[in-house]
Amino acid sequence: MNTMTLRDAVDADHATILALNLESEHLLSPMDAEKLRQLDTQSAYHRVAVDADGVGAFLLVFRESADYDSPNYRWFSERYDRFLYIDRIAVSAARQGRGYGAALYDNLFAFARAAGIMNVVCEFYSEPLNEVSQRFHARYGFHEVGREWLANGKQVSLQIATLSDLPR
Repeated sequence: MNTMTLRDAVDADHATILALNLESEHLLSPMDAEKLRQLDTQSAYHRVAVDADGVGAFLLVFRESADYDSPNYRWFSERYDRFLYIDRIAVSAARQGRGYGAALYDNLFAFARAAGIMNVVCEFYSEPLNEVSQRFHARYGFHEVGREWLANGKQVSLQIATLSDLPR
């Protein structure tokens, strides 16, 4: 069995993170090396799931005080004082369904609790609907607090999970 561990992302992971982002770009916003460096610098949480074959997934998250120009991030910033914003998660196609995303989210929620941050926020496409993401986030107690149309013609469902409402 291939054992997976989590660790902080390092510069040496960037090429693989970019490849994972590209593989899922139909569900994520594009990201080049310069953008990744900027996001990594601003992030409050940037972890990877690693197995014997290397990095298989990553999760990139920001606090409410980040200098980030994402319209979705700004939407949450205008409405919530304290939160962790899930900017993107990507799991390699070969590792999907093996718990990599769940391990990263479990770890993120533990990180949020330890930091005393009760709101974890994110978005996923609602037009066209990303059903896999919708089901995954529902398992973590996320619920919709708004919708926005993006410049690319797609609509996002803006979601929040309030940790004080969830079982530990």
